[in-house]
Amino acid sequence: MTKPIFNKVTILGVGLIGASFALAMKKRGLCSHIIGCGRKENNLKKATEMKIIDSFEVDASKACADSDLVLFAIPVGCFTDTAKKINGSFKKGAIVTDVGSIKGKLVRDMEALMPEGVSFVGGHPIAGSDRTGIDTATADLFSGARCILTPTEKTDKTVLKKITGLWESLGAAVSAMDAEEHDRIYAAVSHLPHIIAYAIVNTVADANNSYLKFAGQGFKDTTRIALSSPELWRDISLMNRENILEFIELFKKNLDSLSGYLKKSDSEAIEKEFKKAKALREDVR
Repeated sequence: MTKPIFNKVTILGVGLIGASFALAMKKRGLCSHIIGCGRKENNLKKATEMKIIDSFEVDASKACADSDLVLFAIPVGCFTDTAKKINGSFKKGAIVTDVGSIKGKLVRDMEALMPEGVSFVGGHPIAGSDRTGIDTATADLFSGARCILTPTEKTDKTVLKKITGLWESLGAAVSAMDAEEHDRIYAAVSHLPHIIAYAIVNTVADANNSYLKFAGQGFKDTTRIALSSPELWRDISLMNRENILEFIELFKKNLDSLSGYLKKSDSEAIEKEFKKAKALREDVR
């Protein structure tokens, strides 16, 4: 078992990711005490009973007092308001990080809200599930997953090294990139697909709601991510809307091309597009 690198750790938002982070830390002996904080006291009591966390607080300021590490695992739309309310409780030398799908301006906003002596490092583990809640949490969720860190020119190199080491200890492959670049990339490979999945389900329902009961595995695979939290994805969509809107236009262009080929019964062009996509998808690992 690894020697603890943190004494007290606070997790704001004990859902799938927050709970899995806690379990992963515990499994590897990376901290001495984990305190959870969230909106639902029943969930926090259950997490304590399941030994996911060691204790809990519904007051975020109290939960963060004396913590060496504070993890934001709440919806990204709540980050700055929460940080404004609790930043006075961060102890000097504390590290604040997150698991949010949005970086960009949010990273600099969070960084600016940190009191002197407290560091913020943006983080995004590319792990999760359409399932939510602590019942689906696992200590190995991050094993083999990619984790993106988004340091700025103000990020303390020692702190960055510590957070990098933490995620590597949890089994993640860590890479660093510019926060704006992160948002553009994930608008394409994550945010757009979620929006499309929601739209596909609603489109079928608009045609005839009863059709959904005939859906096979292909439909279920394609739209699995439409089971994700609407609240979470509302915030992500709005906070990265400019990038997402750009990729929606590109997607519409591709749909329009296929629509044109279908109208012309151009089998050669349709097959060419399908072959292109198949070859590209085969390279995705």
